[in-house]
Amino acid sequence: MQCPFCGFADSKVVDSRPAEEGCAIRRRRECLECERRFTTYERVEAVPLVVVKKDGRREMFDRSKLLGGIIKACEKRAIPTKQLEKAVDEIDRELLNSMEREVSSEVVGELVMDRLKQLDEVAYVRFASVYRQFKDLNTFRQELEALLKNDK
Repeated sequence: MQCPFCGFADSKVVDSRPAEEGCAIRRRRECLECERRFTTYERVEAVPLVVVKKDGRREMFDRSKLLGGIIKACEKRAIPTKQLEKAVDEIDRELLNSMEREVSSEVVGELVMDRLKQLDEVAYVRFASVYRQFKDLNTFRQELEALLKNDK
């Protein structure tokens, strides 16, 4: 590691510890030339994930946008934020573990609906009504009947 003070190309690690909730390693280093100390962080390089929208547009996966959509579906429901964040973590992990660089918005939507169905049926129906773009009352009723049939 190059020293930020003198530019010397070698240093030694003095201290190492987990950082950012285990997602990085913080290292204190000492330059072997000028003996000044500096801190570096080591992280796993994440593969950027691109979401392909229904109209063909591509945009970077945005975890906060995903959380926002789930929070909106769960408005006025007694679901702790921790549970919502856990659902987002699970979806995020599943998408990254697939090792695909591009994922369709349909795949993301289905993952959200799976999690919401487990968390809260009302939130699931709210999200499904927007995601599946129910055209009329019959399609909405069919979704409700399918949900009720799976409950039995």
